[in-house]
Parts: sequence; C-alpha cells; structure tokens
Amino acid sequence: MSKQVCLQSFLRTLRTAKKGLRPHNLSPLLCQETLELISGSPPSISSFSSSSSLTAFLSELDLPSLRRLLSDHYIPSSTCLNLFNFLLRSPPPSLSFQPDLRSHLILICRLLKATNFSEAVKLMKSVLVDQILAHPFPLIADELWSCPAKPRTVAKFFNLMLQVYSENRLFGEALMAFDYMKGNGIEINERTCTMHLLALKRCGEVRMSVDFFDRMIESGVPISVYSLTAVVDGLCRSGEIKMGRELVEEMLSRGTVRPNVVTFNVLIAACSKRWNFDELESVLRLMEEVAVGFNLKTYKFLIDGFTSSGKVGDAKRLLAEMHDKGLRVDAHLYNLIINAYSISGAAESTVSLFDEMTKRGVVKNPDTYWALISGLCRAGKMGAVRGYMREMQRKGFELEKVMLETVMEGFCRVGMVDSEFRWQRKGSVVLPSSVLKGRRGNCGNRVRKVRRKESAVG
Repeated sequence: MSKQVCLQSFLRTLRTAKKGLRPHNLSPLLCQETLELISGSPPSISSFSSSSSLTAFLSELDLPSLRRLLSDHYIPSSTCLNLFNFLLRSPPPSLSFQPDLRSHLILICRLLKATNFSEAVKLMKSVLVDQILAHPFPLIADELWSCPAKPRTVAKFFNLMLQVYSENRLFGEALMAFDYMKGNGIEINERTCTMHLLALKRCGEVRMSVDFFDRMIESGVPISVYSLTAVVDGLCRSGEIKMGRELVEEMLSRGTVRPNVVTFNVLIAACSKRWNFDELESVLRLMEEVAVGFNLKTYKFLIDGFTSSGKVGDAKRLLAEMHDKGLRVDAHLYNLIINAYSISGAAESTVSLFDEMTKRGVVKNPDTYWALISGLCRAGKMGAVRGYMREMQRKGFELEKVMLETVMEGFCRVGMVDSEFRWQRKGSVVLPSSVLKGRRGNCGNRVRKVRRKESAVG
C-alpha cells in the first residue's frame, strides 16, 4: 500500500473519530445534525420548521442550558453567535425566555477570546447603549464575574467597554469603568485610553481630558506620545496654549514621555494662527532644548503665521533655511510670502521672489501669478502686469474674473484705459465685456467713452 493511500485512510479514520466525540457537558439534544444546521448560515423560521432535530432542541432549551451551551468551548463561537442572533431576532413560538444579560456577557467573552472584535463590539453596544437592553455599569461589572472567563479576557472586556462608552459619548460611564479597572487590578490598555482622550477632544471636553490624563499617570498606565499630543491639541484648540506647553515640560521633567515633532507642531500651529509670538518663542526654545528638528509642516505653520502677521522677513529667512537643508519647497510657501509682499506694497520684492522660484525650479501655479499681479496693480506697474498676464495665457492658466477686474481697476487708476483697449485689439489679452461694463465713477466713465470710440473706429 502506498504512503498516499495510508495517509488518506488515516485522515478518514480521524474525521470519523472526531464525529463520534461528544464532550461530557454538551447537551445530548444538540446532536450533530442540529450543530451543523446552526453552524451554517444563521437559522431561520423555515429551517426551524423543517428540521425535527432543531425543533426538538429549541423546544427543550431554557436559560441555564443556553448559558452552558454558550460557555462550551467545544462549540465554535461563530456557531454560538448564529444561534444567539436567531433567538434574539426570530425566536420560535415555543421559546419561553429571552437571552439575559449574563448570556450576552458570556458570548461577548467568547467572541473576544476568538478575536472576533467586530461582533463583540456590536453585542457590547446592545448591552451598554441600546435603549431597551442597556444595563447600568455596576450591574454589568458584578454579572461579569459570574461568567466563565479568564483574567485576560476579562481585561479585554473592560477595555472594550471603556471604548464603547467613549465612542458613544458616555464619558461618565467610561470614567466609572476606568476607576473600576484601576481599583480591581485589571490591566488598562493605553491605546484604549488614547482613544478616549481623542473622543473627549472631538467633543471639546478639554478639562475632562486633562483630568483623565492625570488619572492615567496616577494609575501607572504607560503614557505614549499620542496620548500627550491628544491632550495638548485639545488645550491648544481651546486657546490654552501655555498650559499645553507647560504640560509638555512637566512630562519631560518627569521623564514620562518625550514629545515629538507632531506634538510641537500642534503648539506651533496654535501660536502662529493666533499670532502669539511670545509663547511661540518659548515653544521653539523648548524644541531646541530637546533636539527636535523642524519638518515641512513646522515650516508651513511658521511661514503662514509670519506672513499673515506681516513678519515677512522672518518668513523669507525660513524659506532660505529650508533650501539650505535641502527640503522640498513648494509653490504654496512662496505664494504666502509673495502675497504678503504684495499687500505691503513691496512690488520689487514680489518680482524678486517670483524670479527666485524660476531659478530654483519651483513650479508656479495660478495663485502665484495672482499674488504677483495684484501687488503690481497696487503699485501701478501695469506694463509688467501685461507681461505676466501673457505668460499666464501661454501656460494655459485661466484668467479669472476677480483678477481681470483688479487689472482693469489698475489700468483705470494710472489712466491707461486708452492704451489698454489698443492692447486688446492686438489680441494680447481679451478682457470680457462682463468685466468692462457697469464700472462706476471716473474709471467707468473712461471705459464707456473708450468703448464708444473703439466701436466708431471699428
């Protein structure tokens, strides 16, 4: 007999032997046929009606036997879930009970042990949040100890409970779960705590997040940079930038956690947005002390804050620093500085920076031209404006209505309406009639007068 035939024979014998096995605590009513029926797609009314074995099993099923069945590790958790869902959604007429809280908790523990977290979360929500099935935390905590679950599974259960409470904004209950875990020596997962901090931040519960962070430290929960950054971000969003920076300093002095560039970027972005440059100086000094370098976002936040507040020289210095470090500088950062120069009336600086983009190979976009042209219009340099508008058209950039109106106003201010219309007739740039008609004041009068003259000549 070949080795392959021997192996196939052995496997057949093994499968037959397994079919004959029945654990001592498995109800004899749950015969192989019933088990296979439940293990497939969830049982339905039709399968209940057509299967005599399932009918017999369900007719004698009671609450104690359901709990034993759900606790039986010889039965796959997926099979238990199928049966449980059937009893909840399509209970047969002969069923004299409803699955109770303990049966829910037993099944949740089974699903957690099998790492079926998605189904465990669904079932947990029904116990914690559902208006009909929801139970108070103390009752759930007491009932859980009656379930046959190992300490590791119990820890997973409580951590999942804290997570579900947080996701559904039941922050008081989440705090009760945390304190209960701390008081009973149940391991608290740092990732779960971080998710709770993020949920508090999304809801603007800054004080609660700081209080919870303190509880994490007191409880000995490992603090990650993600938890720290979440709390700092919440403080900055509420305007408490100094408190956020002091929290970072406290964590450094304790040696608890080292902030990273993301943590500092949160502080820098908040300072820059609010033009709080005194606090920004403290943040940058701290950043230097702990040797955390800038990344692209750091430069963006700083340049955005400096340009919007008129500190264009500082922004230009940072741009040069980026080039010296070999960092990629995109058009957006140049646009911020060019626009700041334009607003301040420094037309020569806008042109110089525009030319620098060409030398450094930075690709310009329509916003770049808009920032440059608007500044030149303010300075009355309309001859240069014509050249840059031609360049835009050669590159296929659309001349938007706002830009064209700004250009028209610029020509009117310097008294170049006549030459502008002659320039249009050469086909250089065609300003649409929607831009030219309806102008008010001296500019509008000159435009209408020139149009009548041009129409008569035409």
